[in-house]
Amino acid sequence: MVNGSAETESPETRTVAFIGLGNMGGPMAANLVAAGHRVVGHDLSVEALSAAQRRGVTPAASAVEAVPGADVVITMLPAGRHVLALYRDEGLLAAAAPGTLFVDCSTIDVADARAAHEAVAEAGHRGLDAPVSGGVVGAEAGTLTFMVGGGAEEFAAADPLLAVMGKRAVHCGDAGAGQAAKICNNMILGVSMVAVSEAFVLGESLGLTPQALFDVASTASGQCWALTANCPVPGPVPTSPANRDYRPGFAAALMAKDLGLAAGAARASGVDATLGLRAAELYEEFAAEGGADRDFSAIVRAIRQRSGVRDT
Repeated sequence: MVNGSAETESPETRTVAFIGLGNMGGPMAANLVAAGHRVVGHDLSVEALSAAQRRGVTPAASAVEAVPGADVVITMLPAGRHVLALYRDEGLLAAAAPGTLFVDCSTIDVADARAAHEAVAEAGHRGLDAPVSGGVVGAEAGTLTFMVGGGAEEFAAADPLLAVMGKRAVHCGDAGAGQAAKICNNMILGVSMVAVSEAFVLGESLGLTPQALFDVASTASGQCWALTANCPVPGPVPTSPANRDYRPGFAAALMAKDLGLAAGAARASGVDATLGLRAAELYEEFAAEGGADRDFSAIVRAIRQRSGVRDT
């Protein structure tokens, strides 16, 4: 049950407060509305709030005003400090009815996620960390993957909503486990995109066409998602961002953020993550030098530039 009511457990009657209605949160909230839920939302951006309202979200003047009466509160915010400030300092937890389920879909530091869980529990509520993979396209299509940390009962309570917004939800373990899975996954993705990009630049310098290299690697041991779904060069995969001037997709600034979280966790844990740390440096440099709003596959352009190879 949610808030002690059997009726609110039905997906048709959930009231959801959704805080953070940007490129990811806006479509996620809209999908909940389309599935029959009542969604009350807030965003600091007037444009984002208006866009969400056009898609059926009931606007609230503040985050705190969105929460009373909600069975579930979903947050999608830029960083851990925003989540903790909203929970503890700005009164979000205090505004909720006892036993409300808080689901944080932001990508934040594992330590911050665990601190958020503690704050939620101390306030008499239930909590999950549930970061997502799939980008804006997945948010729009309702095909996100959720990596979830928290209790099994909380996961079961949230699952009907997660199923509306995504195609898969994986219960990864206790508090913070969802964030741990997210940063590890994105470390794999960031490293593999750098490797794929370097291989294409090397192949071009050796006289290979991008299509020839793709045809070999996509059916051989070099096959990976960064190659076959998000190919960093125009041509081989028509739906990849490389064919639309690297419009994201998953922005390089977000990859830099996630790799920074992974690098911090690796250092704190004493893990020798040589490639992950180097990928974090490369994406931080790329974002700072003008690539922040490009898809993360545009890192191939920086590799070409450093190699003295003309951009395609």
